[in-house]
Amino acid sequence: MITRRSLLASAVLAMSAAPSFAKAKLGEDGLYQEDWYVESFLDLAEDLTNANQAGKRFAILWGLRNCPACRRMHQVHLADPAIETYIRDNFAVLHLNILGAREVTDFGGGKLTEKALAKHYGIEGTPAIQFFPTSAVGLAAKPPREREVARMASLLEPQAFIAQFRAVRNGV
Repeated sequence: MITRRSLLASAVLAMSAAPSFAKAKLGEDGLYQEDWYVESFLDLAEDLTNANQAGKRFAILWGLRNCPACRRMHQVHLADPAIETYIRDNFAVLHLNILGAREVTDFGGGKLTEKALAKHYGIEGTPAIQFFPTSAVGLAAKPPREREVARMASLLEPQAFIAQFRAVRNGV
């Protein structure tokens, strides 16, 4: 006989046996958040300096509420322990909203909303990831796109995705 208790026990057992996704949680803004993303005062030069001091590379991940590719990145790519561990251990990732209204201080000290900053850098879709050099020195004098050492303009398949991070870490 099937009882509520047996159904509940079966559900709990099934959930514990199911493959786990990344620890990403949806924030109030509708963006997926990992517990290892940079907690920031949204000052890019400071974030880059802090990343460098921690022995990591600095990257900005651009997301959007209800973005299917963003969801896939968090539930597939970052759910892979090898990919997630490599990125977490080697990169300081700042997650910004391509349509967001929070004020961000750019490398030159100018303040822009997330949305305006995305436009300033030519970010056109999500997820997009910008990778920056190890030092903010001289970045303010460069045009925005030339401040990056690499960019992932859209979601790649998992092996190409992690290969991009490895290439940046290894000095592209």
